[in-house]
Amino acid sequence: MADAPQWPPYVHPTAAPRAHKKHIRHQPPLLRILYVDPILNIEAKFMLFDRPLYRQQVLWIAALTGILVFVLWNIPALDFLLYPFRLFVTFVHEVGHSLMAEFTGGRGIEFTVFGNGTGIATTAGGNRLLILPAGYLGAAFFGASLFYLVNTVPIPRKLSLALGTVMILIALFMRATGMALVIGVLTGLALVFLSLRGSVGLNMLVLNLLAVLTGLNAVLDLLFVIQNSSAALGTVRNDAAAMAELTPGIPAVIWALIWALIAVFMLGSAVWYSVLRPLRQGELV
Repeated sequence: MADAPQWPPYVHPTAAPRAHKKHIRHQPPLLRILYVDPILNIEAKFMLFDRPLYRQQVLWIAALTGILVFVLWNIPALDFLLYPFRLFVTFVHEVGHSLMAEFTGGRGIEFTVFGNGTGIATTAGGNRLLILPAGYLGAAFFGASLFYLVNTVPIPRKLSLALGTVMILIALFMRATGMALVIGVLTGLALVFLSLRGSVGLNMLVLNLLAVLTGLNAVLDLLFVIQNSSAALGTVRNDAAAMAELTPGIPAVIWALIWALIAVFMLGSAVWYSVLRPLRQGELV
C-alpha cells in the first residue's frame, strides 16, 4: 500500500511550478507587493530565487514608499500616523549616543524618549567629540543602511527579524527607561511578528518606510538646529551647541550644517546605489 501523499506538498524553491510563477508575475505590481500564497507561500520562494522579479519589486516598493512618505508629510490631518515614527527616530538617535559612548571607552548610563518626540541619553566617559554627533548621524546612518539592505539583499523577512530582535535587546540591556523601553520592546515585537506573518513585499514596504522616515527626520532635525542653534531641552543643550563648546571658534550652526550635509550624503548614496543606479543600468525593469 502506497504511503499517503503529504499535504501541502514540498516544493523546492528552484523547482516551483512554472504556472504559479507565471501567475505571480502577471499580478498587478501593487498586488504582487502583498501577495502571499495561502499554502506554500510561493511568493517568498520566487522573491529569493528569481532576481529579476525581486528587482522589479524593489522598484515598485521604493516608489510606493516615496508616495506614502510624500502624502504623510504634506497632509496635516495625517500627522498622527507619523507620530510613532517620530518616537522611533528619537529612540535610534539616543541609542546612537549610548553606543558611541560604549565604543569609545565610556558607558551609557541610560536613555529615554519623551512624549513630545524629544529624548535624552546620559553617558559617562568616552570621546565626546564622537558621542555628540552620533545621535543625528547615527540615525541617518541607520536609515541609509537599512534602505540599502532592504533594496539590495533579498531577505527582507530576516532583516525584520534581526532588527526586531536587536531593538528588544537594546531596550532591555542598554538601560532604556520610560517610553524608550516601551518603544524598543513594542517595535521589536511588531517587527518580529511582521517577519513571521507578513509577506515579503509587506516586510520590504515597512522596512523602507522606517528607513526613509528615520533618515529624513534626522536631516530635518538638523535643519531645525541650524535655524535654532540655541534650542535646548530644559537645561540640556542640543548636540550642536554642546559640540560648539568643545570646539572654540566653530559655532553650533556650522556643526549642524556639516552633520546635515553628511546625513544627506549617506541617504543619497543609499538611494543611488540601491535603486537609481540599478534602474539606469536596466536591472529594475
